[in-house]
Amino acid sequence: MWVKVHKSSRVVIAICDENLLGKKFEEGIRQLEVRESFFKGDQMSKKEVLDLIKRGVAAGSTFNIVGKESINCALECEITEESLVHKIKGIPFAIIV
Repeated sequence: MWVKVHKSSRVVIAICDENLLGKKFEEGIRQLEVRESFFKGDQMSKKEVLDLIKRGVAAGSTFNIVGKESINCALECEITEESLVHKIKGIPFAIIV
């Protein structure tokens, strides 16, 4: 998975599945763009992502997560639930504040 940590007034952790980076999905008027400038940071294993999510939750970070594998990590860490995960063209995503 690709992970990029954005630090400003609040830390935003962007996580996406490796195969989705740089792609754009459209469904009606809804769009999901997995921009390299936002998501491409470090490649991490599932274990590394799970550890990062746990540390991010403890620090009060915001998350922007795209893709099945990445969303499954968020569900496993219980920072979101299925009812809060949206899909565009079958691609799951969630913004967790």
